[in-house]
Amino acid sequence: MAAPRILILGPPGAGKGTQSSNIAEAYGVEHVTTGDALRGNKEMDISDMDTEYDTPGAYMDAGDLVPDKVVNAIVDEALSQADGFVLDGYPRNLDQAEELEDMTDLDVILSLDVSREELVDRLTGRRVCDDCGANYHVEFSPPEEDGVCDDCGGDLIQRDDDNEESVRNRLDVFDENTQPVIAHYEDDDAFVAIDGEQTPDEVWADIEAAIDARVE
Repeated sequence: MAAPRILILGPPGAGKGTQSSNIAEAYGVEHVTTGDALRGNKEMDISDMDTEYDTPGAYMDAGDLVPDKVVNAIVDEALSQADGFVLDGYPRNLDQAEELEDMTDLDVILSLDVSREELVDRLTGRRVCDDCGANYHVEFSPPEEDGVCDDCGGDLIQRDDDNEESVRNRLDVFDENTQPVIAHYEDDDAFVAIDGEQTPDEVWADIEAAIDARVE
């Protein structure tokens, strides 16, 4: 099998990170995320782009959004160096989707479908260790002792952006900006909708079958 070029789409809480890790391990491809790509290219010289800052890191240090054209260039660089990939977190809007079409051909486009209320339950139930950063969930993956990290004994907290109001705002932003991207791809032969409300193992089985059916 050739190293597949895979795009995974879905709202926050759909399980993209978990399934991307499964794909990367099973198929020996790079897991490319915009966050990792930006952090890995903080010092990239973008002075020729006529932007406010000369490096992506300067935007990040200032707490400003990195412009689309800079993100596009960084993703393009990351994909060009990868022998197969699963792309997670990009494209976030239709303009980026059009840019991606110029960068590479995709073998599989996976879309994880999860209902809004299920996403709210998943995201508001997330707890993070204040010391080591380990992740838990009050329902799906609770610690052995309530409020205490199994790994280091630190306190488990709910992040500020995991309260219900923040979660619903994040989902609104996804619906406005990224849901049109999913609609854009739905007629593509590489597109596969996956029921993301199944167990993680069942989701993975469907993803594996979709990839194997489309990559020789």
